[in-house]
Amino acid sequence: MSKKTRKKSSNTTGKLVATKVARAASASTGKSATKTRTAVAKKAAAKKTTKKTTKATAAGVRSKASHKAASKPLKREPTATVTNSSAVTLAEGATAPGFNLPRDGGGSVSLKDFAGKKLVLFFYPRADTPGCTREAIDFTRLKSEFVAAGTEVVGISADTVKAQESFRNKHQLSVPLVSDPAHQMLEAYGAWGEKSMYGRTFMGIIRTTVLVDSSGRIARIWRHVKVDGHAEAVLEAARAL
Repeated sequence: MSKKTRKKSSNTTGKLVATKVARAASASTGKSATKTRTAVAKKAAAKKTTKKTTKATAAGVRSKASHKAASKPLKREPTATVTNSSAVTLAEGATAPGFNLPRDGGGSVSLKDFAGKKLVLFFYPRADTPGCTREAIDFTRLKSEFVAAGTEVVGISADTVKAQESFRNKHQLSVPLVSDPAHQMLEAYGAWGEKSMYGRTFMGIIRTTVLVDSSGRIARIWRHVKVDGHAEAVLEAARAL
């Protein structure tokens, strides 16, 4: 082989080797760049996932807090407002209207049953509702003191006799509970009238208490009664007669 041929062959071989080295370096650089890009992409995806998880956790906490806030005890339902009393206006000093109505436990109650005694008649809207329950319990609690003052106590509402009996048994009430579903006594004593609540107008029982003296005349009338301390106030009035 001539010198020129050997030189040419050597040059060719060198070029091939250089090309292979360059390609290998390029491939290595490409793989490294690809790995770098992949690592960066993974980190970015991880950050997004972390942000989403954090947001979801925060939303869950807010949701739980909102649920807890909504579960607070509700406010007591407002009472109805009386807009107009019944046509009958009972005045102090007038003769107490007579009545004869069924009561809890059977039998009936009449005004004549209390002749010669002082009598408290408390009219309540509905048996076993919060205000009516407190009022009936208060009068029951003070029953012996009313008796000592020569006074009997009777509760009246439009509930059925069965409802009155359930009311009595549930709260261990000892005062007679009269049933007046036809509203005859309620109207005669001015305890039936027009009321309104939540923008709706309707007829109903006005919480009223009447104190009848031993001669059968109206001594005191309490209308639109507030339950707290009411039974005690009536007892003092009965003692004063």
